[in-house]
Amino acid sequence: MPEGSSTALAADVVLTRAFDAPRTLVWQVWTDPAHLARWWGPHTFSNPRVEIDLRPGGALRVDMQGPNGVNAMTGQVREVLAPERFVFTSRLESGGRVYVEVLNTVTFTEQRGVTTVTLVARVLQAAPEAKADLGGMHEGWRQSFERLESLVSTSASEREMIVSRLLNAPRELVFDAWTDPKHLGEWWGPVGFTTTTQRMDLRPGGEWIHVMHGPDGTDYPNYTVFIEVDRPARLVYTNSDGDSAAAPVIFEATVTFDEQDDRTRVTMRARFRSAAEKARVMREYGAYEGAHQMLDRLAQHLITRTTGTRNVE
Repeated sequence: MPEGSSTALAADVVLTRAFDAPRTLVWQVWTDPAHLARWWGPHTFSNPRVEIDLRPGGALRVDMQGPNGVNAMTGQVREVLAPERFVFTSRLESGGRVYVEVLNTVTFTEQRGVTTVTLVARVLQAAPEAKADLGGMHEGWRQSFERLESLVSTSASEREMIVSRLLNAPRELVFDAWTDPKHLGEWWGPVGFTTTTQRMDLRPGGEWIHVMHGPDGTDYPNYTVFIEVDRPARLVYTNSDGDSAAAPVIFEATVTFDEQDDRTRVTMRARFRSAAEKARVMREYGAYEGAHQMLDRLAQHLITRTTGTRNVE
């Protein structure tokens, strides 16, 4: 049956869901067979065989193990625009003829570390007896998206480093210390480091270009872009291991400043591109210990700016 010739085709399934993970990660779990096998299909399904030739014209196959046995889904990759758009067909056969064939268009958009996936599934051809299964297609995809969300959420936690400190200073003062180059130079970085700010533009889209000077004389250039500036409550920014926009982003940081009586709880969440990248930065730069040392230095800096405060917790 040629595409679009059936007179009893189901309406398109359109499903949109936001995932708390970067687009590169969500794209990977959609297109890497090892990841796809872990979430494809409704909750009760498994996928003992997944193969994808990720190029236009490439073949796709997923053997779906369900309550009634194994169904071999085959298809063809139509478009690959990583990590923005993935188009492919999926086909099930029965008795040597097409049971159902669907054209799937998946788009991926990212904003502030959250990826929105939109799926449009269009039935190209279907046997009359497939009507019941077509009616459950939306629910099947919804359950697949739930499994996908569980997978990327776990991956997200594995990529994240969180440090927090309760500081004996009001929130405005703490926020200023975090955003004023005059103060940053006195505490930013682990013990023994100094920091020189070359330029800071504290606004969404603004840049902070600075160099961290290690105690051994090594310079570490950094390029930061502010995504959110909500004074004095929240900062979101990306940080690159270099001095220009051409340098790759190493992590995205979200820093919150929460008032607790006359004190401030600072929490910094640094989300790396992958668990492997987080492990590398931890191993090579001692990032976790360095972050704690940096907050220790911030606490001491605030003490010098205030009088009559309690000991820092």
